[in-house]
Amino acid sequence: MIKSWQHSVQRLGKNINGYFGEGIDIDAVLSDCITAARARGWSVEEISAAPKPNLLAFLRPASRLSEGATGSRVAHSSRIYISAGIHGDEPAGPPAIRQLLEQDQWPADVSLWVLPCLNPTGSAVNRRENAEGIDLNRQYLQPEAEETVAHIDWLKRQPEFELCLCLHEDWEAHGFYVYELNPDGQPSLAEKIVARVAEVCPIDTSEIIEGRPAQKGIIRPSVDPRSRPQWPEAFFLLTHKTRLSYTLEAPSDFPLSVRVAALVEGVRGALEGKGRRGT
Repeated sequence: MIKSWQHSVQRLGKNINGYFGEGIDIDAVLSDCITAARARGWSVEEISAAPKPNLLAFLRPASRLSEGATGSRVAHSSRIYISAGIHGDEPAGPPAIRQLLEQDQWPADVSLWVLPCLNPTGSAVNRRENAEGIDLNRQYLQPEAEETVAHIDWLKRQPEFELCLCLHEDWEAHGFYVYELNPDGQPSLAEKIVARVAEVCPIDTSEIIEGRPAQKGIIRPSVDPRSRPQWPEAFFLLTHKTRLSYTLEAPSDFPLSVRVAALVEGVRGALEGKGRRGT
């Protein structure tokens, strides 16, 4: 069955040896995020990364109590972490966070930690690296960049998470795909994520993506973080903060609105899947 959006969504053909698509006004996007978060009762924390711009973190505790075995009311929530904007030439992540905050359709029994942009200086100029040319998503084993040092210090003060979602893009991808890091074999959320995204965006069905075997838009690498000299954010999270992590990759050669929608639906799919399975 051909979905209605498939007639109007076309590749842009702009990305040759890099990303050359639409950019965003990151200051305006983050201002909108702050406004939306505060209007809906979130805590807004500024993480000092001086002399770089502060990083933003939005925190919202779960608001629902569940029935215990004896009928008493007991607190029960999942702790979920979401980040975006670590690569400045992957602009869909911060607007996706903005849309999620503005629409405010989060499950009531989920506590959330949301960081909308981990690389403000790169995002301001539509460049992968930060202002010094450092790829921040390779800094999480031996951090030197102010942004990464600040982010790690902040993470160390947070609890462990049941689920972590990192929002990215891939300028070479034929469609959306997702990395799953799930070393303990927990019930997978990957199929739920891909199914939700398929309603708004093409899925990359290649058998090999980024040099790794893939199946229906899902990559499940068998990776020992200790084997890698440079860690992405997801490796730090997996080692120190979670046992279930997904990196959502929107296809950069499609319109920005499509990529934003893909990441929004991917997050919603993960939250829905996690809610059905519980903690």
